[in-house]
Amino acid sequence: MREELLRALSEILASGLRGALATVVRTGGSTPQRPGARMLLCPDGRLLGTVGGGALEQLVIERLRACLAEPEPKLLVHALGHDLAMCCGGRMEVFVEPIEAQPRLWLCGAGHVAAATAPLLRSIGFEVAVIDEREELNTEARFEGCTRVICDPDDWLKRATLDGRDWLLIATHEHALDERVLDLALTKAPRYIGMIGSKRKVLRLLERIAARRGPPSLANVYAPVGLALGAIGPQEIAVSIAAELVALRRGVAAPHMRLGDDEDVRKVVTRGVHAVEAE
Repeated sequence: MREELLRALSEILASGLRGALATVVRTGGSTPQRPGARMLLCPDGRLLGTVGGGALEQLVIERLRACLAEPEPKLLVHALGHDLAMCCGGRMEVFVEPIEAQPRLWLCGAGHVAAATAPLLRSIGFEVAVIDEREELNTEARFEGCTRVICDPDDWLKRATLDGRDWLLIATHEHALDERVLDLALTKAPRYIGMIGSKRKVLRLLERIAARRGPPSLANVYAPVGLALGAIGPQEIAVSIAAELVALRRGVAAPHMRLGDDEDVRKVVTRGVHAVEAE
């Protein structure tokens, strides 16, 4: 069972999905398990391992499930006899924590907004990579601690494989390049696609994409990127972007943030599809 649990733990970290792990950290008196016993809740609902069974384990399972929605660690401390009416009567402390890989943020573009956003996202737990062919901007001095890819973002994205661990932020220096990157991103499977720009720009690009290849799936697309904070300037825009990513990671994003729920977006995508049908 230990090997199976460790394999499942590795799979969760590789997948970008979230699980939850319970570990017995301290015991006293007569207890059904010793420190080091573990129970893992997988993203698909499977439970592996045990922390001892009975009423205690039921409480741990409930906390594991809560941890998927509210990923905050918690220490459970119980006197088994007094608190849970378990015959063994000892005392156990069980630490429950969320398990997920560090998210990767692929930043397409190395301009002023990107330079302000990258360090802020790193400070809140994102692994950041910057993709831009402009060597004079995509430098270690401007993006300290980030992975730097000296390449056109659309050329990079053609070869990239993205999954639930990956977040993509489009902030290039050209609307045409933004459009090409967004078009390619819609064929991938990142957890998040965000694009900087006015709503008018976003609608126009989506209409053109829909006209070329039909209605795209917009379930994970957020544009214009960032929470509506009235941000002005690169630093404030960076704060609005970081706030949006925190809301999404913590599962408290409002439905109106999703681009696919916007009525104006549905209209322009429909117009783009009709343009294809008329040809």
